[in-house]
Amino acid sequence: MERLAIMGVGSLGTILGAHIAQSGREIDLIDVNREHVDALKKNGARVIGQKEMLVPVNALTPDEMEGIYDLVFYMTKQTYNEAAFAQLKPHVGEKTIICTLQNGLPEIAVAEAFGENRTMGAPVGWGATWVEPGVSRLTTEVQDMFFTLGTVNGEITPEVYEIKEILECMCPVEISTNLMGLRWGKLLMNATFSGVSTALGCKFGDVMENDKSFRVLQVVGKECIDVSRAAGIRMEPSHGFDFDQRLDYWDEPSRLEAEKAYRFFWRPHLELVASMLQDLQKGRKCEIDAINGVVCETGRKFNVPTPMNDKVVEIVKKIENGELKYEFSNLDLFEV
Repeated sequence: MERLAIMGVGSLGTILGAHIAQSGREIDLIDVNREHVDALKKNGARVIGQKEMLVPVNALTPDEMEGIYDLVFYMTKQTYNEAAFAQLKPHVGEKTIICTLQNGLPEIAVAEAFGENRTMGAPVGWGATWVEPGVSRLTTEVQDMFFTLGTVNGEITPEVYEIKEILECMCPVEISTNLMGLRWGKLLMNATFSGVSTALGCKFGDVMENDKSFRVLQVVGKECIDVSRAAGIRMEPSHGFDFDQRLDYWDEPSRLEAEKAYRFFWRPHLELVASMLQDLQKGRKCEIDAINGVVCETGRKFNVPTPMNDKVVEIVKKIENGELKYEFSNLDLFEV
């Protein structure tokens, strides 16, 4: 694979692009934010936080794309899928692979647009925060970073190993034959800490430090587990951590054990600010429908109640519409 691109160069894409470019590979960093693209062109991609990097990169806007790409790491927010797919399609050939690194269950939409045989997924096991045009903060400690990579149907193709090698210029990559199970595990990660912290306008660590917000988070996670089981999905262990078993509970002793597991696994991510909250802070709509909303929608399909995820979606929608502010006092709206 020679012609590489990242479509949607936000906080995560900037950091991934910096690592791939630093490895010596040519890659186009594509984004609609002209100010960000100009900063990347002029100054390079700057990474701060858990790692310090400044790497020259080739950045461009979608209208500046040329030719066919062999591999596109698709990182555009799902709220912009329709427009981004239209921009990308002229640059997708018969053998182009689209590897989505989005949140939620993005492979469904990508496969519908480009074909299941060309769709791969790489759930991201690290976090980042947007700082300013051209600059992103890595919030996960380097030794705790990872990707997991797979295909929609579970087949391990030669292309999987090529993409693995590319991503490994940044951090370790695990290959899985159960991508959908991995996605549900990642969905649980996002629905809990990202969803709840977005509704409360805070960092992940702030949710963990408050007893009530932590109880809300655990119920959100419990609903994810119940829904995935009803849908016949077995959450795949991520980085050796079995969400389905470690985070489930049925009484107070088991809930306390699950709480310990949450605290252990999310310890490296306490300073993370959810990308959904970053969007709200910028006055944009966020991906709540593609995260907690997926849990609610799938729950309705399989007759599994999801009242806590419903409340998270409701609060975030009200923040988007200006009816509420993104502040910790929204915790009063939850009943546990």
